[in-house]
Amino acid sequence: MSASSTSSTSAARAPGATSADSAQASTAPPPWLSVLIPVYNVEDYLRECLTSVLSQADEGVEVLMVDDCSTDGSAALMRELASQHPRVRCLFHETNQGLSGARNTLLHAASGDYVWFLDSDDYLMPGAIAGLRAVAMQHSPAMVMCDFRMVRTTTKRKHRWRGEFHKRTFFGPERRLLSDPSVLFLGLFEAGQMHSWSKIAKRCVWGEQLRFPVGRYFEDMATTPFLGLLAPTYWYEPAVWVAYRQREGSILHTPNLKKAEHLANAMNGLREAAAKVTLNEAARFAWAHFLARNFIGAARMAHRADPAGAPALIAHYRTEFERSSPLSVPALQWCYLRRGWWARAMRLHHWLARVHGAKKSGKR
Repeated sequence: MSASSTSSTSAARAPGATSADSAQASTAPPPWLSVLIPVYNVEDYLRECLTSVLSQADEGVEVLMVDDCSTDGSAALMRELASQHPRVRCLFHETNQGLSGARNTLLHAASGDYVWFLDSDDYLMPGAIAGLRAVAMQHSPAMVMCDFRMVRTTTKRKHRWRGEFHKRTFFGPERRLLSDPSVLFLGLFEAGQMHSWSKIAKRCVWGEQLRFPVGRYFEDMATTPFLGLLAPTYWYEPAVWVAYRQREGSILHTPNLKKAEHLANAMNGLREAAAKVTLNEAARFAWAHFLARNFIGAARMAHRADPAGAPALIAHYRTEFERSSPLSVPALQWCYLRRGWWARAMRLHHWLARVHGAKKSGKR
């Protein structure tokens, strides 16, 4: 990515972005927190998002936004809001780079001790930043996990029954400074909530070695487990700090073969990265079960998008699943049966068998 900048401060330049910066002079002490907001065609939601941050931000919080070549009024609104709030810094991509590219630009430009990604159609709940500050100041964990609530245009009774007003992101010990990777993997994969905006980490944990995969869907799955491995300590705060807006027409709600491929490959390389740590049986099962769900999801997408070509694609997804899983398929199936998870064992067997269907149909 090329880089250019028109920043009025001495802040580090973000690759592939220009900046219109209203931040205070660089003589100010470094912030303890950077809130990173990627922006693309969210004119209707951006003001609420930014207000939710600024209404509770102390002097040690910087807010960075990057516009990823929006085609609505988002960029103009960013400039307007930044002109009213000195601690907001705006960056502008010269070419569209997608969510991963926007997050990478923000991460490069951030200067806070902690970094917190926030999607621009979501917002922070009151008290979220104060809650994070209390944990950071008292315990200084390398990564903090929080809970969230879902926001819908119309909330129905079934949404309340599903617990959408408080969604847990970790199934494990609460409000304790932890360092055991087995407890982390078990809690993360059992909860199944990999989104980056519920994982606040020290900037040094991201370092230069971990970035979001540009041009791919399921970018959170491709980074969160790796981030957890890099974090020497972590903390789970069972409080709702983020309001996640569920919008119609979400990019993940329209399946196609590209999304199926990315889902099947989302955690490639994690098995090799995790070889450096010792994980117990429960953690390895939770991880393998999560990958099995990804495999089934990718297989279903392929079957819906291309029924004729699905068997060959599913065979490829199975190969990726077996390569990435910490358990073999027979071992995982045995774990299902041992737990009495007969339906899940049968479901996995059903989609694995679609591979054999490809060979049979090819003989006709």
